[in-house]
Amino acid sequence: MSRTTLDTPTLSDQTPYAPSVPAPSRAARIAVHPATALVGILLVSLNMRAALSAVSPLLTDVSNSYGLSSTAGGLLTTLPVLLMGVTAPFVPRLVRRVGPERVVLGALALLAAGVGLRVVSGAWALFAGSVVIGAAIALLNVTMPGLVKRDFPDRAATMTGVYTTSMIVGATLAAALSVPMEHAFGGWQGSLASWSVLALFAAVVWLPQVRRPAGNVVSQPVGERVAGLWRHPLAWQLAVYMGVMSLLSYTLIAWMPTILTDQGMDRGTAGAVFAFCNLIQVGGAFVVPTLAGRMRSQRGLVALMVSCNASGILGLVLAPVGGAWVWAVLLGIAQGGGFGLAMALIVLRSGGAAVASQLSGMSQMVGYFIAAAGPVGFGALHQLTGGWTLPLVLLLACCGVALTAGLGAGRAHTLRP
Repeated sequence: MSRTTLDTPTLSDQTPYAPSVPAPSRAARIAVHPATALVGILLVSLNMRAALSAVSPLLTDVSNSYGLSSTAGGLLTTLPVLLMGVTAPFVPRLVRRVGPERVVLGALALLAAGVGLRVVSGAWALFAGSVVIGAAIALLNVTMPGLVKRDFPDRAATMTGVYTTSMIVGATLAAALSVPMEHAFGGWQGSLASWSVLALFAAVVWLPQVRRPAGNVVSQPVGERVAGLWRHPLAWQLAVYMGVMSLLSYTLIAWMPTILTDQGMDRGTAGAVFAFCNLIQVGGAFVVPTLAGRMRSQRGLVALMVSCNASGILGLVLAPVGGAWVWAVLLGIAQGGGFGLAMALIVLRSGGAAVASQLSGMSQMVGYFIAAAGPVGFGALHQLTGGWTLPLVLLLACCGVALTAGLGAGRAHTLRP
C-alpha cells in the first residue's frame, strides 16, 4: 500500500452524501488562513515548555517565599511532568470528540489559567497551578503530532522539526528572561504570571483555525485507530526510546550546572556552558527531524543521538571542566535532536492522523513517567554516594536502553489501522 493511501480520505470516497457535506481537502483547510496557520503553530509551540522552564531560575525565591523544602521545591518541576504522563492517554479520545483545533484552543486557555493560578497567594495554589499546567501541556503534546500528520503528510517530519525547534526556543527564552522579568515586575509572581500573556496571545491567533468556514472540524474524517496498540512491540520501542531520551535530557537540565560547579567551575562559567548547550539544542531540534523525514530508516540517526549523549555524559565523568564546552555541544545535539527525532518517529511510524494521535498518547504517557524519575533518582543517588560518578555511569547504562529501543523504533515500518 502506498503512503498516499494512508492520508485522510474525503467524504466523497466514503459516502454518497458528499455533495451536500463535502470534506475539505488538506490544501483547502490550510488555505483558509495560510498565515495564521503557520504563525499559530509556532506560537502554540512556544508555549509548550515556557511555563515549565520559567520556574527553574526562580526556584530559590519561590521556595523561600513559602518556606518550601528542597523536596517540595523539586515537586514544582516534577508534578507537571507526571501530569503530562497521566493526561496523555485520554487526549486522543478528546481529539476524536471535539477535533484537534478545539483541543489546542482549550489547552491554551487551560495553560493561561494554570499560570495565573500558580501566582495566587498560598502554596496550595502554586502546586495546583503546576498540576493544571502539566495537564494543559499534555493536551498540546499529544495533539500536535496528529495535527501535523493530517495537514502536512508530505512534510510531516520537517514541520515536526519546526514546532519542536519553536518549543525549545520558548523554553530557552523563558529560562533566560525569568530573572530579568522578576526585577522588572518587582517579584517572582509577576515574572511567572507574564507567561499567561503568551498563552492567551497564541489562543487569539489560533482562533481562526477553530472558526474556519470550511466545515465542522468534528465531521472531518481522521482515519481509523490501531487495535491493540498497547501490545504492539513497535509502539513500546518508541515509547521507551522517547522516555529514556527525555529522562537523560531532564536529568542533565536539572543537574549539569551543579555538576560543573562541584568540580571547580565558577557559577558564571557553568551558567554560560549550560546556556550554550541550550542554544545547540535549537539547531538539533530542527535539523534532525528534517533529516529523518528524508530517510526510509532512522536507525542511523538514533545511533548518532545516543552516541552524542553517551559521549557527553562520559566527558562529564572524565574531564567535566576541561572539556565542558565540547560536552555542551554533544549534549545539546543529543537533547534537541533526540527529542525532535522521537516526535518525528511518532509521525513517521503512523499510518494516519488518528494513529499519530493514538501513538502520541501512549508514547508520551510511558515516556513522561520514565522521565519524571530521572532528576529525582539522580539527585538521590548523588546524595547517597556523595559524588557524581555513579549517577553518571547509570545514565550511560540508560543510553544502552535508549539505543536498543530506538533501533527498533527506527525501522522502516508503519503502524496501520
